Amino acid sequence: MTTLSTRGGWLLPTPFGRFELEPLRPLKDLAVLHAWMNDPEVAAFWDLAGPREVLDRHIAAVLSAAHAEPCLGRLDGEAMSYWELYRADQDPLADHYSARRGDVGIHLLIGPGSFRGRGIGSTLIRAVADWALSRTPCSRVVSEPDLRNQRSIRAFTNAGFEPRGVLDLPEKQAMLMVYDRILIPETRRAG
Repeated sequence: MTTLSTRGGWLLPTPFGRFELEPLRPLKDLAVLHAWMNDPEVAAFWDLAGPREVLDRHIAAVLSAAHAEPCLGRLDGEAMSYWELYRADQDPLADHYSARRGDVGIHLLIGPGSFRGRGIGSTLIRAVADWALSRTPCSRVVSEPDLRNQRSIRAFTNAGFEPRGVLDLPEKQAMLMVYDRILIPETRRAG
């Protein structure tokens, strides 16, 4: 991405352990990501289950997009999440909401089921959103979880994102979630 990059990785202590966000390494990371995509809970919302080629095509498209970066999240060294960080104002999503220049978008999946439903997702979402706001001139971070994925919507809400309405996207109905710098109290901002 032109203004937001995890090149070199990024570390953050959390109540759940040390979180590291690093650029996806296709040759090393796609096997674990492929397993996650074939988990029925993930497959219901990501539509990337099936043979490895399905995932390979998706990752190739993300890697070739100048406005996006795929990342792997590790907690205490264990791979546990996949992130796509992108310039939402340069993405087709911008045609479906009132995009602002520099908006950062987040797509996220928590891979292993043992990391789901414990508040880890909300903690990491807030940390990544604060990190994005602290390193770019953007004023907000957006996400658009599938409307059927109430667990994800709840995680974004618990991370401080506000629901701003339903979007009719080509592949799904989604809830637009917005984390706005203006609404973040000073004590929550990352330095």
